[in-house]
Amino acid sequence: MSTPDLTRLSAAALADRLAAGDVSSVDATQAHLDRIAAVDGAVHAFLHVSAEQALDTARDVDGRRARGEELHALAGVPIAVKDVVVTEGLPTTAGSRILEGWVPPYDATLVSRIKAAGLPILGKTNMDEFAMGSSTEHSAYGDTHNPWDLDRIPGGSGGGSAAAVAAYEAPLAIGTDTGGSIRQPAAVTGTVGVKPTYGSVSRYGLIAMASSLDQAGPVTRTVLDAALLHELIGGHDPLDSTSIPEPLPSLVEAARAGASGDLTGVRVGVITELQGEGYQAGVLARFHESLELLQRAGATLVEVSCPHFRYALGAYYLIMPSEASSNLAKFDGMRFGLRVEPTDGPATAERVMAATRGAGFGDEVKRRVILGTYALSAGYYDAYYGSAQKVRTLIQRDFAAAFAQADVLVSPTAPTTAFKLGEKLDDPLAMYLNDVATIPANLAGVPGLSLPSGLSDDGLPAGFQILAPAKADDRLYRVGAALEALLEQSWEGPLLAKAPELEVAR
Repeated sequence: MSTPDLTRLSAAALADRLAAGDVSSVDATQAHLDRIAAVDGAVHAFLHVSAEQALDTARDVDGRRARGEELHALAGVPIAVKDVVVTEGLPTTAGSRILEGWVPPYDATLVSRIKAAGLPILGKTNMDEFAMGSSTEHSAYGDTHNPWDLDRIPGGSGGGSAAAVAAYEAPLAIGTDTGGSIRQPAAVTGTVGVKPTYGSVSRYGLIAMASSLDQAGPVTRTVLDAALLHELIGGHDPLDSTSIPEPLPSLVEAARAGASGDLTGVRVGVITELQGEGYQAGVLARFHESLELLQRAGATLVEVSCPHFRYALGAYYLIMPSEASSNLAKFDGMRFGLRVEPTDGPATAERVMAATRGAGFGDEVKRRVILGTYALSAGYYDAYYGSAQKVRTLIQRDFAAAFAQADVLVSPTAPTTAFKLGEKLDDPLAMYLNDVATIPANLAGVPGLSLPSGLSDDGLPAGFQILAPAKADDRLYRVGAALEALLEQSWEGPLLAKAPELEVAR
């Protein structure tokens, strides 16, 4: 099989070829490394490429397979990892100058599970600094570009992972989602992204932004691939105090069942508040076409109202910065990472800290730290942070009432398609509105999946979001796989096949 063909395979299809002995993991890994070398100069999805380590893993898997050892279903399939996840021996910067050159001495739990299963790690992907952003324009190491249109954003904060998968540089990637940072990039790049139930995938080894909101999850090209990766990285972890001490439901089984296209008896709740004004006409058109397909598959559509969702954005941008200001206090120039000595006076602890944080943090990080510190300050805590937590409770009650009427809830993933690089960089409020449909799930801890719903009127991908009750992630995969199968029938193949071919570097 030729190199370009190997990079176009889904992870499940590539895993089948590897298991059958049709191709080797070394060939598959080298094919993706060659693709990265060819196109990443234009896309800039990766901050660090670990070619030798990836090939070493691939050779080890090939040897174990030749000896007849029992291997994980995804053994030998390459993967990319967002640079907010710590990786022993590989640089981890969280997209920030303050961690430039830092090489962790340990692996995140999900990385340990990836390594134990034998997936070659291709490298670390670009991101908004400390996951603060919706466009990957806040990385200290340069913008990532959307493979559909290199002048447009790939979403954020995990635009690097989504762009790598969309550009065929990796069949699988890891992202993290604090307010939509897996699902929104998936929507604007035509990929699949999943935010698991909070606590169902270990957060041990994630560089925290907002500890009550952060959640790692899969970025892939198909719903089945997402289920395979989700099952691999999920499950209880005693190293994470917020980890759910229960096994995951059978996600792969749900995805395979859903692919039959039969959703008889499934109640789909259409959220009134997450559509209409502010949503691009083409995004809404693709959303309503997808609803018709679900109905044809046997699902029952139910209109549901979640009245407090309108306050979710405001509550999120008080809770998240408050937690971020606390979590980022450790970056002080004393223990690890960047250290900047003041040039205009004695190097006291306070002055070193101020100089280091002033030089090491970007504008968006500074903005959120200041906002969070203010919200937590004496005299304002109850008025701002306390009130936001009360709104969070109301949003959780909205979800509970909605799930009493429906098995899953649906909405567009993002209100618009990918906007141009630089278009919203000077308008933080306009940037924050990109997460209006994804934030409620993080505030409530429920799982969400985004899959492509088609091309909007501007020829760019739109996303369809599915939400399920906590610990019912399997519902996402059943409904998502059914819709994916029906949509691909109408498109006569995957949506990414319609993307313009990237110019290959010579």
